[in-house]
Amino acid sequence: MEKINPAPFIIREAIGSTVPLIISIPHSGTAFPSEIIDDYIPEQVKAVDDTDWFLQDLYDFAPAMGITIVQAHYSRWVIDLNRDPESAPLYNDGRIITGLTSTTDFLGNPIYKEGKEPDQTEIDRRLATYYWPYYQQVTNLLKERIAEFGNVVLWDAHSIRESVPTIRSEKFPEMILGNADETSAHANLIKAALTELRKGYQVNHNDPFKGGHITRYFGNPDKNIHALQLERNKNMYMDNNERNFDEARAEKMRVILKATLSQLIYSVNSL
Repeated sequence: MEKINPAPFIIREAIGSTVPLIISIPHSGTAFPSEIIDDYIPEQVKAVDDTDWFLQDLYDFAPAMGITIVQAHYSRWVIDLNRDPESAPLYNDGRIITGLTSTTDFLGNPIYKEGKEPDQTEIDRRLATYYWPYYQQVTNLLKERIAEFGNVVLWDAHSIRESVPTIRSEKFPEMILGNADETSAHANLIKAALTELRKGYQVNHNDPFKGGHITRYFGNPDKNIHALQLERNKNMYMDNNERNFDEARAEKMRVILKATLSQLIYSVNSL
């Protein structure tokens, strides 16, 4: 019998009354479609590195606030939902960042068996099957919230190791708020997010990450869509080895996140 793969996204519906904010988690997926899993190096698939681990657990409070979450089902090694569909680079400063259908992990290790790397036909299939359905789901949610509230915030949630030498020689700051150099969201929302986040953490603004393709693609304040990307070090909510969820660290972060999202919901209603 032919195996049928599930949808490329998971929806965690808002509980009760909805609010003008949705959360996207594009790098939390760990699954591989049955039709391509044998193309990968088995040891790599077991590790599924470069995953934004446990973010769905960190944000488990959001549905009770009226926030709908859309998160990736498949690993970013299948296709990276936060990269340009034409593989245009997000940055032109020489840094090494994995691409739309990367053939290596962040450290440069191959993830495919030799000769099994995707060609353009396979990339196009993955775009149609896994990438664009995620974007359509986010689009649908944004349209629903705009119809109800007039404005909406898209909060794109990410995490990264404290140190990734192939991207940056020094350690990353605790958090990085990205908004495409202040073009993807209203200035009042950017200020509100930075103010709340900085009550608990060191937060850089657009440095070294300005927001990926999701932030830049959807963020359009003139059309009432305000997109913000939050990158955070994994050891801010995981253990020091960045392998296991740390409930105490996560709860500390949840306090700040709840306050930040609450302030954004209030502020976007005031635009």
